[in-house]
This record gives sequence, structure tokens and C-alpha cells, in this order.
Amino acid sequence: MVAFNKFFQFTEDLCGAVHKLNVGGAGPNVLKLLLTNVAPVQTNSVKANLTEIAAGNGYVAGGSAVANVDCQQVSGIAKLVGDDVVFTASGGSIGPFRYVVLYNDTPTSPADPLIGWWDYGSSITLANGLTFTVNLDQVLGILTVT
Repeated sequence: MVAFNKFFQFTEDLCGAVHKLNVGGAGPNVLKLLLTNVAPVQTNSVKANLTEIAAGNGYVAGGSAVANVDCQQVSGIAKLVGDDVVFTASGGSIGPFRYVVLYNDTPTSPADPLIGWWDYGSSITLANGLTFTVNLDQVLGILTVT
């Protein structure tokens, strides 16, 4: 499995109640995955700090939403979960991309705060008709807070 890397600002944003990640109340916020071929830096804080791949051929600007986001707590350990996201090239290729970035599309101040990213090790280009699945582990969670 590809390792998750968190952005430093995410921890401060948690303390500042920027993110609403549980199902109860008015949440959760809309989390999205975007694709980039430029390495994120842990000190990036918002989506505008990143260079997203061009939209087209099945990839939409801003990326794809993660369905069924929830934060589940057991014995004082909380884990963030969500459904896998599938990108499908249609009408041409998508990419190249190497990094998948998770961000929160709901807050307006700051706009689109970053959460973390995965590095797939080398650039990937999806040819027409091919798919790429981001496996958001339901057992271990996307991330844990202890």
C-alpha cells in the first residue's frame, strides 16, 4: 500500500475546527482527491499551492469527491474513512500524474485546505478506457488520530 503523507497545516486546522469529518450534525465536509505530477510539500496549506493536472478526458478540474466520508472512534483512536475513488480515462488519456492529494472542498476560509497526499513512485498516464483506483483503506482508515 502507498503511504499517506499529511500536510503540516492539517493538524492546526483540526484544532481550529476547519474540518468537519464526521457524519453527525452538519457534516461531513466534501473531501476530494485531485491529481498532480508536481510533488506536494508538507508546508503547502491550500489547494491553490498545488499544480493540478489539466482537466479533460474524464478528469474534472478539482478532482473527484470521496463518498461516505466518516470519522469513527474506537477506544480513543479515531480513523477517517471513505469510499475508494476511481478515475477513468474517456476520450483520451489522463495524466501524467504521480501524486493524489486529499483536500477539503467545503471551507471558504481558508479555501480548500489540504489534508494529505499519496506518492505513487513514478508518473502514471491512463490511456483511453483505463481506470485508476485510489484505495481508501476501510480497515485502517485514510488516517488515524490517537
